[in-house]
Amino acid sequence: MVSILIPVFDYDVRPLVKELLQQGRLAGVFFEILCLDDASNESFCVLNREITAWQGVRYEELPANVGRSRIRNLLAEKARFEYLLFMDCDSGVVRSDYLARYLQHQEPDLLLYGGRCYSAEPPAAQAFLLHWHFGKKREEIPVAQRQADPYHSFMTNNFWIPRSIFQTIRFAEDLREYGHEDTLFGQELAAKQVRILHLDNPLEHLGLEPAAVFLQKNETAIKNLVFLAQKGIPVTTRLNHAFLTLKKLRLNGVFSLFFRPLEPLIRRYLIQSKHPNLLWLDVFKLGKICVFTKIP
Repeated sequence: MVSILIPVFDYDVRPLVKELLQQGRLAGVFFEILCLDDASNESFCVLNREITAWQGVRYEELPANVGRSRIRNLLAEKARFEYLLFMDCDSGVVRSDYLARYLQHQEPDLLLYGGRCYSAEPPAAQAFLLHWHFGKKREEIPVAQRQADPYHSFMTNNFWIPRSIFQTIRFAEDLREYGHEDTLFGQELAAKQVRILHLDNPLEHLGLEPAAVFLQKNETAIKNLVFLAQKGIPVTTRLNHAFLTLKKLRLNGVFSLFFRPLEPLIRRYLIQSKHPNLLWLDVFKLGKICVFTKIP
């Protein structure tokens, strides 16, 4: 019936797999949980090898890191069942009927997206506040709002898809680094007019990143946007729209010029602030895309 697919990298997946096993058994359906480790640190591998002994679970380790897109395609290739449930390894199940809710809505030509949520309480450590604020304000989106713009609101952290549909799209493997593989996948879904039903069935994002790492990953994602644009693959995002507006007005060079001396100050503010204003994160991202497009 369903293959639950979890790409693993530097995270202890045992609590997540344990909860999914319990829900799968209660649901009384054929299922498997397949975890594929993308060359994690050995300390995490030692922990996660425990699940190889759990009935209904397959755990494998790759000898070298293949990236976020390739590992998801590999998981789909190894899956045994006709429905695929993708989730991130740093997820927490918040509903006792999480799996049952997907089963209630599954159809052979319908993609289901459950959403993402964050803890109601801010993290105790200041380093994680930027990521938490961003998640609460930009990624924790009510189901009605997501359904109003179903493709743009799609993310790869928590979705159910018929295998037959996935085989026609797959993830773009030339995007090896972090960022926008979900945006590109959503655009492919829209191009093929795949039906999406958004559900109130979130997974909690547990793996908050320190602000410095969060900013670095945003820079990598922006480089992916530039890479796709250079390949002639337009990607629709708020950032791209803002950049193209600047470029149309011939202000992107000026923005880049003023941004460069301000970047260290903005970065320091975003890392150190207890209540970071996300407007400055937007300025940071817009400045970086202006800079990256000027680099040969």
